[in-house]
Amino acid sequence: MYDVATNLHKVKDGLPDGVRLIAISKFHPNEYIEAAYNEGQRVFGESHEQELSAKAKTLPTDIEWHFIGHLQTNKVKYIAPYISMIEAVDSMKLLKEINKQAAKHDRIINVLLELHIAEEVSKYGFSLDDCRELLEKGEWRELKHVHISGLMMMASNTDDTEQIRKEMTQAADFFDEVKAKHFADDPEFKERSWGMSSDYEIAIDCRSTMIRVGTAIFGPRVY
Repeated sequence: MYDVATNLHKVKDGLPDGVRLIAISKFHPNEYIEAAYNEGQRVFGESHEQELSAKAKTLPTDIEWHFIGHLQTNKVKYIAPYISMIEAVDSMKLLKEINKQAAKHDRIINVLLELHIAEEVSKYGFSLDDCRELLEKGEWRELKHVHISGLMMMASNTDDTEQIRKEMTQAADFFDEVKAKHFADDPEFKERSWGMSSDYEIAIDCRSTMIRVGTAIFGPRVY
């Protein structure tokens, strides 16, 4: 078994105050999650509804599950009873569906709006202008069972650290813009989720509050 405990502490012990670790456990077996759990980790990220549902049924109930991948609207109902945060909301349609399913369970689900800043075409997310437009329209304010807690983005998949830094800084500056304009009265709009195993140290420099680290803790994925 991979030495999850040692790796977890290597990442966690270096984090400044105000930065939380989301341990990305997708494609990793339960015993790896349990090893991290036994070291005090409580927040885990998954990106496939069926895998997540199976894990949520068998692992400790005080785990805070984050859904981190692209979420199809028809899958929301399966995770709505227990999910802590949905990190990648990229349409008003998805936001409304999360609200609808959360209402059935009398819950408020925290979400992050996903920004598309990276240069790859394949990444999901709102352009900055589309995100501005969604917030300006204000329809989201009527959704009482979702709470927009912040923003999320993935930097370009590149070795060019300046490019990564530029994109993350752009996301952080955009956070400040929408916080001042739309969430000034909401102290819980505070999360900036960027940074993965390869670039989380840059992300911390770029004001990230949540890093999503899998490989550096759990090793290569087991498909």
